[in-house]
Amino acid sequence: MVSKSIKIKNASGLHLRPTGMLCNEAIKYQSSVKFRFHNDLTNAKSVLSVLGACIKCGDEIEFICEGADEKEALDAMVRLVEGGLGE
Repeated sequence: MVSKSIKIKNASGLHLRPTGMLCNEAIKYQSSVKFRFHNDLTNAKSVLSVLGACIKCGDEIEFICEGADEKEALDAMVRLVEGGLGE
């Protein structure tokens, strides 16, 4: 298991478009890809779960990846968020 905390930079937070990008990246990996926010664990491969977490600009989430390609999955998720999720 690997994990890393990161702050969301998108001005609108994780609305539908960036959530779609996040989930599309997460499903590329065999590993479990989740994130923790306010002590809740959310499946990053589920659009509805991510939208339901109500992540806003400035919120900090902790990605948690576990499985065969966990390091690659974590690196990709962090890189995507740091890049602004297309915004």
